[in-house]
Amino acid sequence: MIEGLLRSVIKWAPVAIKHPDSLPARQNLMWTATAALNGEMGAGNRNGWSCHPMEHELSAYYDITHGVGLGILTPRWMHYVLTTDPTTTALFARFGRNVWHLTDAEDEDLAGHAIAKTLAWITSLGFGMTLPEVGIPDDKNFAPMAQAAAKRLGNAYLPLDEAAVTAIYQASMTPGLA
Repeated sequence: MIEGLLRSVIKWAPVAIKHPDSLPARQNLMWTATAALNGEMGAGNRNGWSCHPMEHELSAYYDITHGVGLGILTPRWMHYVLTTDPTTTALFARFGRNVWHLTDAEDEDLAGHAIAKTLAWITSLGFGMTLPEVGIPDDKNFAPMAQAAAKRLGNAYLPLDEAAVTAIYQASMTPGLA
């Protein structure tokens, strides 16, 4: 169900951006948001979406919207998790197959391709994809932000400490995936 919701956002977000008055785009995005946030998607799942606590710190310190912050952090978080914990390869490969319809032969290649595809899609939406592009010029607040975020990451898929969160913030300073 979560993968289906992601496919819905992938389909309808570009339509809503290009045609802000598109009722079908807005209806589908609202339905998707409702389904994603009503609690049903978390039933029976281990939920530990690390990007939210990390982004909440960005929004607390800077004038950045939650969605833009998530767009910047998510592919960097995915890349960090994949390169830090090889046991996540199968999860990201499944994401690539079921969300992006990728067919690479090896899970390792497919997982990386899925993350790159995610970054490319978010970039195509047209907002800044690095922290400097959205008005965060340096890392002066990364330490307290990482400390606060790490306190709320006890249920993460991959436990993240202050150093890991700082590394993800740092990766978000430059284009692409480091």
